[in-house]
Amino acid sequence: MTPHFTLAELTHTDHRTLDNTPNAAELANLQRLAEFLEVVKTTLGGKPIMINSAFRSKAVNDAVGSRDTSQHRQGLACDFKVPGMIPDAVVRAIIAANLPFDQIIREFSDPMAGGGWTHISIADKPRRQALIIDKAGTRVFV
Repeated sequence: MTPHFTLAELTHTDHRTLDNTPNAAELANLQRLAEFLEVVKTTLGGKPIMINSAFRSKAVNDAVGSRDTSQHRQGLACDFKVPGMIPDAVVRAIIAANLPFDQIIREFSDPMAGGGWTHISIADKPRRQALIIDKAGTRVFV
């Protein structure tokens, strides 16, 4: 799809018995997402972006317990880690670069201890919504 992001990487699932094949519209969204991730990679100094989850078919989305409204279902979101960076730093760098993300979420990470991952999504009219989701709930990222 792009120099650093493949379709296989963006459709990978650990639920290998479930079909995770995007349709034409979802594939077009994945292309946009891959192009956006190239900008994110550049913003982060060229560090590797390790994708945990991007596109999710209905079956895969149901299997992971996510909502049908998840942008993953449309191929517009991904969860990722950046080796050598805690999710807090990733979120701060992307916000500081003023990238046109729809949502960026620090998920299940302790800023001091690390762990967790970063969720990012794109949209035609980006909201630039920054959140934290963890055991304490959902709140604005500050």
